[in-house]
Amino acid sequence: MALLLWCTGVLAGSVQAASSPIAIVLDGKRLTSDVAPYIVPKANVTLVPLRVISESIGAAVDWNPSAKSVTIRMSGTTIVMRTGQKYATVNGGNIMLDITVQTKQGRTMVPLRFVGEQLGLAVNWDSASRTITLLSAAAGGGSGRSGGVVGAWISTVYNLDWPSAASYGNAEMQKAEFAALLDKLQAMGVNTVFVQVRPAADALYPSRLVPWSKALTGVQGADPGYDPLAYMIEQTHLRGMKFEAWFNPFRATTDGNTSALDPSHVALSHPEWIVKAGGKDYINPGIPEARRHIIDVIMEVVNGYEIDGVHLDDYFYPSGVAFADDDAFATYNSGGFADKADWRRDNINRFVRELGEAIHAAKPQVRFGISPFGVWRNKSADKTGSDTKAGVSAYDDMYADVRTWIREEWIDYVVPQIYWSLSFSAARYDVLTDWWANEVKGTNVDLYIGHAPYKLGTSEAGWQTAQEIVNQLKYNESVPEVKGDVFFSAKDLLRNPLGVADALKQYYGLK
Repeated sequence: MALLLWCTGVLAGSVQAASSPIAIVLDGKRLTSDVAPYIVPKANVTLVPLRVISESIGAAVDWNPSAKSVTIRMSGTTIVMRTGQKYATVNGGNIMLDITVQTKQGRTMVPLRFVGEQLGLAVNWDSASRTITLLSAAAGGGSGRSGGVVGAWISTVYNLDWPSAASYGNAEMQKAEFAALLDKLQAMGVNTVFVQVRPAADALYPSRLVPWSKALTGVQGADPGYDPLAYMIEQTHLRGMKFEAWFNPFRATTDGNTSALDPSHVALSHPEWIVKAGGKDYINPGIPEARRHIIDVIMEVVNGYEIDGVHLDDYFYPSGVAFADDDAFATYNSGGFADKADWRRDNINRFVRELGEAIHAAKPQVRFGISPFGVWRNKSADKTGSDTKAGVSAYDDMYADVRTWIREEWIDYVVPQIYWSLSFSAARYDVLTDWWANEVKGTNVDLYIGHAPYKLGTSEAGWQTAQEIVNQLKYNESVPEVKGDVFFSAKDLLRNPLGVADALKQYYGLK
């Protein structure tokens, strides 16, 4: 995804310089360019002269006029792009592009963010100063860990993080809230947001398949007057950040009350798919048509929006409550499972595999990841499990066989929710981080760690100081398999319990 910049007064499909000059700064030094960077608005891509890449960044470049191809080499990375070709070849592998190489005023123009990130640079956009900042790994690029993900979950269910209930039906207020949220998160070092676009079988975007979420207006099915998802993606990319669309897959309602649902909601249109459990409605994972419906809903977003990833939380089967699926077990047990637990895990496995295949077939560049409960299995239940004593496990209680997803590489990344401290004996942070690191070792699945700033200031062991979060991040530095960190949730970073926001800024070198 090339760097997205704001440009006023441009028409879709046209090319026009920004209303004011754009500065490019590499490791604190301002770069010069004989041809100004410009935006292709329809694709929201910023192009810069190839000369910037060669003279300023120090890469070896070659333009082949007969083949109309650009080759860029630096630090063991080779990038090849051709005019008119919608993908680049990076070290022999193909990666889709939003726009191809162009020529302007006799100069070859290439997508800055794509090239920069492939060469190991961190790329950020400051809207106030209209400055593109490039940071090399030596200068601290990658927000603390070179090239690493620094993420925040943004919950929309119950209006937890965004939008506020006070903004119901007020599009401009919601836009302002989200833009301010991004600015505050970015100031702490966050470079990726995981935004909940499907909180309860509904949508924060115009959908043909599911109703508008009540998080936008207070009334499910009510049109908010704009496309929130399109706006959020635009604003996120504008700042050089990445946008992961977060889907709650199987939760249908948060309270079991169907009287306020829109008629198109799945609980009313397909009541035969619904199981009531623990005061909530769930879509039954054991029904193939129901699983297909959820995949179709997610693919509507994959095909319709320029998201960077699809992200699922840990809502598969609910834990700790009875789940009435005997009829589905009898009807849809095509695998002949004698044990319902194994059948349930197979249902989720099929869903994960088929969703991943659909995403990668449609857009290979879109990453697919899942954030499971932090304990796969305790060692007491499985000798290969973690040395923990958790009361719940992903495998036994949510029927989430995460090990299989990793080994089969059905997912691109995994974000276990390790929401315990380094001193919590029943499920220690370092013990679990090491266990998950060992699980992804030797695979192409990246490991990010889910952290719990929401616990700061609580009475649980270890959460009496913000240094707990910093110590967890420092521990991750010693584990090469950890490629990033994600914080739950945005509101808890913004309220700055025990000074955690300040601690993060210091850790990521931002103050």
